[in-house]
Amino acid sequence: MKNKLGKVLSFLREWDRGDRTVRGRMLNTFLIQNTGKTFYELELEFAQVASLFLARVTTWMRLTYMFGTFLGLQLNAIGIFLSASSHDQYLMEFLEDGGVLTLLEILSHPKSKEEEKAEALRLLHTVSNAGRKYKEFICESDGVKAIAEFLATSNADKTQETARALLETLSHGNPKYQIQIYKSLIALMTCSSPKVQQLVMCTLRTVQFKMNTAHHSIIEPLLNMLRSLHVEVQDEATNLILLLTSYDVRPVLLSGLVSLLRPTKEESQKHQLNTEVPSEPEIIKRTGSLPVFVQQAAAAKTIRLLAEDSPDVSRELLSLGVIQHLLHTLGNREHTDAQIQASMALEHFVREYPVIEEQVQRVMGCTLSEAFMHKAETLYMNKDETQAESLLTNNLNISDGLDGDKSEG
Repeated sequence: MKNKLGKVLSFLREWDRGDRTVRGRMLNTFLIQNTGKTFYELELEFAQVASLFLARVTTWMRLTYMFGTFLGLQLNAIGIFLSASSHDQYLMEFLEDGGVLTLLEILSHPKSKEEEKAEALRLLHTVSNAGRKYKEFICESDGVKAIAEFLATSNADKTQETARALLETLSHGNPKYQIQIYKSLIALMTCSSPKVQQLVMCTLRTVQFKMNTAHHSIIEPLLNMLRSLHVEVQDEATNLILLLTSYDVRPVLLSGLVSLLRPTKEESQKHQLNTEVPSEPEIIKRTGSLPVFVQQAAAAKTIRLLAEDSPDVSRELLSLGVIQHLLHTLGNREHTDAQIQASMALEHFVREYPVIEEQVQRVMGCTLSEAFMHKAETLYMNKDETQAESLLTNNLNISDGLDGDKSEG
């Protein structure tokens, strides 16, 4: 044991006297010889003073991370200590030496490489997984803000997913900071990356499940997600809307959803498509779809899913005038997908409520009504100008005749 301690002290002296090249070589050797070792194995290897080497590596990283000096090696070496099972001594020492603060600073430092930031995120994940006090320490160090800002600006799928997973981990078993994490996720919905928007809404569903209420600030950015030209973003938005109908924001959410079926003239004009303008997003030029009308189609689809999922929600939608809005959408001569989705939503309500079927038939007329009942999604192909005008100018008030009039089954 005495000989072992002597070798370790000699190793530490070499580190203290060595330049960055010597230290880089020593870290490489350490990684080769110690990757995957447990706390007890590391203590045996370092004669019960492994903490002295961890402190040296942590301090060197803290002093040099802004220059990128062997930062990847430093992070990997620290990872061996933090991942060592069966003990949290190294975790506590790393925190006390300012290690977590340095990891958070690495995330925002412009000279840090993407792989170095990814490794810093993984180390923070390891710290977070160690328990509530570690999660709270990260949050107390403005960790949620640093991680969220990194996620909003990162362009790499792998590191985006790692950052998202870290935010989700921080939300588990951390009631003191749950609201802060929740609000940070809501704010991230406004970022420009579709991938991040998708990841954030998926995480929001997980966090929302654990909460008794929903914050009203979630409504506007969530409804805006329905105008995304990326299907995966729309799908996540729809899934989150379905979940939120179980919370206290339901009336505001449903009202906002129904209003999307009839974009104002100002909104339509604001989003007029000009394929000659170089700045127009390429995906819009290629598909000919304007975000405001994509949103209209997505809203109609989401309304159908909500109505199919819950009779109570279905009736609330009817009380908000959803049938009038759906018919108005069907009266448009353009925006085919919005008409198809509106037809499918309207078909659900017509088949569920006889009073709606009667009034819709009256607005459509016999010929168009028959075409609608035969195959709702092709209705847009069968209407003439007079029928379209009737749909556009309808003024139905369905809610008055609903009580006790729902069909069986």
